[in-house]
Amino acid sequence: MTRLQKIVLIAMTLLLGGSEVRSALAQSLVVPSGFPAFDAGVGGDVAKAFSGTAKQWRQIAPSVHQLALQHADDLAAFDGDKRVEALVSLAEFIEAKRKAIGDTPVLAPGRTVIGLLDPDRGLGPREITAIADAYGCESVIYKKDDDAKTLETVAESFLTAVTAAVASGEPTSVIVLGHGLPTEIQSYHIRFERLAKALVDGVPSKTPVDLSHVVLVCDDCFSADFSINLLGGVSSDVKRRGLQLVSLPICIAGTNRDRVGFVDVSEKFVPHFWRDVIELYFIRRPWPKAVTLGNFFENVDNMMYGYGRAPIVQGGHVTGYRLIDAKLIQDPVVFVPLDEADLAKLRNILGLPPDAPLPRWLDIG
Repeated sequence: MTRLQKIVLIAMTLLLGGSEVRSALAQSLVVPSGFPAFDAGVGGDVAKAFSGTAKQWRQIAPSVHQLALQHADDLAAFDGDKRVEALVSLAEFIEAKRKAIGDTPVLAPGRTVIGLLDPDRGLGPREITAIADAYGCESVIYKKDDDAKTLETVAESFLTAVTAAVASGEPTSVIVLGHGLPTEIQSYHIRFERLAKALVDGVPSKTPVDLSHVVLVCDDCFSADFSINLLGGVSSDVKRRGLQLVSLPICIAGTNRDRVGFVDVSEKFVPHFWRDVIELYFIRRPWPKAVTLGNFFENVDNMMYGYGRAPIVQGGHVTGYRLIDAKLIQDPVVFVPLDEADLAKLRNILGLPPDAPLPRWLDIG
């Protein structure tokens, strides 16, 4: 922090007082709240020192920015090069997690797929069952499609199925396609607390909570925000019950923070994200043996990057992208659980005490 910045910080603190002022100022000076400012500023320094490729940096840069925002106060304690070194270490940590977890199956033989489909538009069970069958998954789909059901009865059946899947301990992928809000699966008015409770309810009484066998895929508006709320809700529910948390579930969000999801509406209501999954891993041949987490944060993410942007081609290669329409950008994001060893590494990078509380999840892009 420069001398002038320190003077401004002291002046604001004297005038307005409080740690919140110091925190807000530290954030604005160290980590700009907007990603473009971060990427053009300190993010550029991090990119130069990052060991990965330009494409790998492009894929994780927003995640590094979000992690830096979470720890702006901690990063403010570093001066100059040390701060950049810490940010580079965070980038390397995220890239290492991507490599370590990339082979995790999402659609594969032996997995159960639980689907929840919006009731109002043309999405049918085949949107999920066809691709699930192709990869040897057992599937069950929930959708309000006749007058004998209500939104609430479908919601309860879905949540009961989630609880049973957790209790079984079998690998399970939950796929939600429809409308969403930061706090709920809007199509069925399922708040994140209800889904969090359904997940934890499936764990045998008084045993450690391990949800590592569950993958949740949400393709709806504000799905990253919902995922963050859900992961926090599970953590809070586990703590309230006095249980030990071993692992949170994996969450794949079709839209990033504060972003709506887009669809093509003709005869069917087809979300862009899930449409690209079907295009890559069902329509195109040959099929891989399984669709993995890495397929989502690499191939699907790469296809989604074209919405709102156009590639810049030089010498027969894509050298970058230019912005066409920022409103069309969704940029999916994957959240993965962190274990105690991961948390220890993060604390070391950030210079935190060994017992400093940290979220048990990480945005890996």
